[in-house]
Amino acid sequence: MSEVPETNQSSGVTGVLDNATRGGVAVSAVGLVCLAGAFASFLLSMPYTFPLLFGFVVVMAYGWVTRQAETARTLTFVATVSTVGILGLITVYIVVESIPAISHMGPDILTRMQSPLWEPGAGVYSLLPLIWGTVVTTLIATAIAAPFGVAGALFIGEIAPRSVRDIIKPAVEVLAGIPSIVYGFIGFTVLNPYLTKTLRLPGQGSLFLAGVVIGFMALPTVVSVGEDAIASVPESMKSGSLALGTTDWQTMKSVTLPTALSGLSAAILLGVGRAIGETMAATVILGKIPAFPDPLYDVFGNTITLTATIASQYGSAAGRPLHESALFAAGVVLFVTVMCLSIASQYIEARMQRKLGGNE
Repeated sequence: MSEVPETNQSSGVTGVLDNATRGGVAVSAVGLVCLAGAFASFLLSMPYTFPLLFGFVVVMAYGWVTRQAETARTLTFVATVSTVGILGLITVYIVVESIPAISHMGPDILTRMQSPLWEPGAGVYSLLPLIWGTVVTTLIATAIAAPFGVAGALFIGEIAPRSVRDIIKPAVEVLAGIPSIVYGFIGFTVLNPYLTKTLRLPGQGSLFLAGVVIGFMALPTVVSVGEDAIASVPESMKSGSLALGTTDWQTMKSVTLPTALSGLSAAILLGVGRAIGETMAATVILGKIPAFPDPLYDVFGNTITLTATIASQYGSAAGRPLHESALFAAGVVLFVTVMCLSIASQYIEARMQRKLGGNE
């Protein structure tokens, strides 16, 4: 019996692989066409969105069974492009919707300080008191979340025994998952009467109380991310310090914390971003007063934040285009601020990785 030449066998295998690859590409192409058609149908308010989405699901399910590798690449590509695309669409949408209010108010939308500051009936919208309320509550929240968060991360990562660490770390993550409305309700029903009675405040709610509650809400985020930064410090650095005769505290103070400083800074920035974007706790605790406290530095005064304004007024703004546009302008300020903080935290974390890798 004559043997089949090896070259013929390899070419046959290559042909089968090429056919499989082409089949996978064809299935992926059909799926992408269905998805693009569904998106176009949604934008044009056409009735073909759900049928095309169903077609995409069917095609991807068939591809997963018959051409799994190519289908997996297609799905990961779709997920990545969708993430970037959705972010871009959100950005464009809120900016476009905010243009009427910005055009109507001009620079006064960010600089107006005389009354009235926020009067929808008169067409006056100044974001300055809203920004002031957001800044004050964020500073108070940061003053709580930053030191306590770093201390908690240091305790979990360096001091606590393993048995205690295994209990505390999941508990901190559970705290991060508690809905913000729960924190706000507890703050309003428990802490607010106490502060009102003890400090004899003239009204319900205050910037100080909102900042304290939001600070405790941001605390689990700072602790969790900060503990990861401390855990990333090479053990050889700490062991070398201890071998030179330093105590555990001296090692933590002089080696661990300075080395993890970039990661801890990123953790604090993420906590600040959580504080800036907090909505329900501020809405429950603060009054609906779009005005400056008197005096301006009175942290026990009452005003409103950007997020609380959007949450409390979007219903009354329905059918009033200029009012809706002003709320979108508040959303633009929030979006840009949180995006800058997120980029800064990513930069700091990347710098920490380069520093620990010896590239700096």
